[in-house]
Amino acid sequence: METVLSQYAWLVPVFPLAAFLILLAFGRGMKRTGPVIATLGSLASLVLSALVLIEQLGGADEYNNGFDWIQIGGYTLTVGFDVTNLTALMMVVVSLVAFLVNVYSIGYMKDDERISVFFAYVALFTCSMLGLVIADNLLMLYIFWELVGLCSFLLIGFWYYKPEAKAAAKKAFIVTRVGDVGFLIALLLLFWYMPDHDLSFAAIANVFGQTGLITEGITTLIAILIFLGAVGKSGQFPLHVWLPDAMEGPTPISALIHAATMVAAGVFLVARTFPIFEASPAALDTVAWVGAFTAIFAASIAIAQDDIKRILAYSTVSQLGYMMMALGLGSVTAAMFHLFTHAFFKALLFLGAGSVIHAVHTQNIHEMGGLGKTMKTTAWTFAVGALALAGIPPLSGFWSKDAILAEALHDHPALFAIGIAAALLTALYMSRLFFLVFAGKPRKGASGHESPAVMTVPLVVLALLAVVAGFVEMPFEGTGWFGEWLTGHAAAHEGTALVMLVSTAVGLLGIYLGWLIYVKGAIPRDAVTKRMPWLTRLLERKYYIDEIYHAVFVVSLRAIGRAFDAFDRHVVGGAVRLAGGAAVWTGRAATRMQNGQLQSYGLYAVIGLVILAAAIAGRRFW
Repeated sequence: METVLSQYAWLVPVFPLAAFLILLAFGRGMKRTGPVIATLGSLASLVLSALVLIEQLGGADEYNNGFDWIQIGGYTLTVGFDVTNLTALMMVVVSLVAFLVNVYSIGYMKDDERISVFFAYVALFTCSMLGLVIADNLLMLYIFWELVGLCSFLLIGFWYYKPEAKAAAKKAFIVTRVGDVGFLIALLLLFWYMPDHDLSFAAIANVFGQTGLITEGITTLIAILIFLGAVGKSGQFPLHVWLPDAMEGPTPISALIHAATMVAAGVFLVARTFPIFEASPAALDTVAWVGAFTAIFAASIAIAQDDIKRILAYSTVSQLGYMMMALGLGSVTAAMFHLFTHAFFKALLFLGAGSVIHAVHTQNIHEMGGLGKTMKTTAWTFAVGALALAGIPPLSGFWSKDAILAEALHDHPALFAIGIAAALLTALYMSRLFFLVFAGKPRKGASGHESPAVMTVPLVVLALLAVVAGFVEMPFEGTGWFGEWLTGHAAAHEGTALVMLVSTAVGLLGIYLGWLIYVKGAIPRDAVTKRMPWLTRLLERKYYIDEIYHAVFVVSLRAIGRAFDAFDRHVVGGAVRLAGGAAVWTGRAATRMQNGQLQSYGLYAVIGLVILAAAIAGRRFW
């Protein structure tokens, strides 16, 4: 089928870019119209993205277009855009969530003095992620990848007058740079080993789809380095520490980062370069095990947190672990399906949390309670998101999570067991969160009021999407078209009946335990604390990873920095001062020699001749 609208896909990131430039130039005087301009830019991107997706769903051919950018010697660097089923889907996900976040932010940020700056940053953030999605080669993707990192730094530290926000922004920037170094090295290796230095995704798929063109060792090295970049951006262990701290930024940005932009970029990168991973079984195993460990590791931490946004942050880390596990198992379909559904229910949960914080002015869930009576829209939409995250049928999270678990059961039962354990913890910490916030009686005067319609309407839209998004890929005859359309491979359906039964039972068990503990009171809340106080402290302190990193890296690097500073001041600076002092002393001595007395000049001449004669004689002697 002929492509028509796909030819204009390059405009999708241009619309928010134009909004950013307008706000950058005139934003100070546009506190009311600025947010509208940014929202219209994201709406234009959404409309065009949706039209492109409809065209791709109709069977349109993949479309690629580019132009020569830089010519160095015999090498020409081209840049362009690529419209595939995967990129068309991601454009809609990013632009839809960005549009809803923009609408929500009009109400949430209305009293902020720098509201136009905020919307300018959001517009640039959206543009960067959309550019990353449609990039047709790895170098162009890397450029937008770094822009995404810059925007996250600006938005996490948006309230720069708060020390916590400044520290969180710096932490996010530095930690993700560790992963980005790996990605950059992988890029250089690919440039060196690829025929004609071609970094386009089509060329990468062609080269790594053939055996023997690049050795397995180099392939594995490149794949692991790319994965290191994805680990940083997607908050996977051990580079996960920045993501929970990113909650210091405005809540709408937390939703955008965690649902459709920065953290999704890491999963998208692995999916986009999957032919490289497919050529290296060792790299796939690494991705699968890191993802599985991160899933259960982050879920266990979320159980012991008291900050509503941090609980959701660790849930994001955990769910991204599921996606990485799916990629490691070789199922791009299952990973992208979960990314697709997760974007909606996670954006819903963060925006719902923002609605709660906006009403009660606290993030501590122990200071809330009973909000379901006064914030009914927020409560029921949040419940939908929580149930979707917990994997309760028929909500979207159930279908996408089970697709991953089915792949694990089929290929690696140990990973299936880890996934089921993480699912139990997920249901437990989400029931704990919901019951403490919305059930019971208000605590510490937390009697909230419902948010305005500009904030609740996006919640309702996302709640509906969280319900229906999973129906695109169900394990029944004639319903699993999503995988075939996206990658040409349907998700695994072997053993899905068992997976559905076990995962549903586990999800309901987690919710039931949460109800017994936090509503019924049949199980004391401090039962674990009294029996195993060390475990509670361990989880509350997030396994002391931050403290370990501080001791190993911050303290040691600070000591090294002080040593270099002392060396610079005393050794290098001392040598410079010595040379300067010697020059001054020599100059003064020479000045004293110029005394105007003829006999002194004669004496100097004789001394000079004696020294010269001695030097000549010594040279002849030796």
